[in-house]
Amino acid sequence: MTYRVCFVCTGNICRSPMAESVFHARVAEAGLAELVTVDSAGTGGWHEGEAADPRAASVLGEHGYGTEHIARQFQSSWFPRLDLVIALDTGHLKALRRHAPTEEDARKIRLLRSFDPSAGDELDVPDPYYGDRDNFEECLEMVEAASTGLLAAVLAELEGRTA
Repeated sequence: MTYRVCFVCTGNICRSPMAESVFHARVAEAGLAELVTVDSAGTGGWHEGEAADPRAASVLGEHGYGTEHIARQFQSSWFPRLDLVIALDTGHLKALRRHAPTEEDARKIRLLRSFDPSAGDELDVPDPYYGDRDNFEECLEMVEAASTGLLAAVLAELEGRTA
């Protein structure tokens, strides 16, 4: 049975595609590509059909991550097939919880930085869209730091399914 993770930000062209790319790489490195599916979406459809922001793609590529991406809007109907829905900031978390069809679906939603013990109370990944390249680098650093803990949580879930 495949474990499914979906990262969600506002427009699905900056933060969530970066998180998707980084986590996809972590899953592949761990030898779990056959067991874990990773994708992303936006809370809105403003950028549907567009590639990732060129700055996000550039930063990802320079750090050895994949840059293939087409933006799409998150649909409430996806909840039943997802195991984790990862929000990139508290605004996304609230929007996703409002659209969760059931309490069980709402429990699937987590903030990405909640998987990073060093994040403390700063659980939002700031939107780099209106910033410069340094903001995209900072976003990548936050995503990478949280991906380690997220991978550990997914591994624990997978082990729980086979136990």
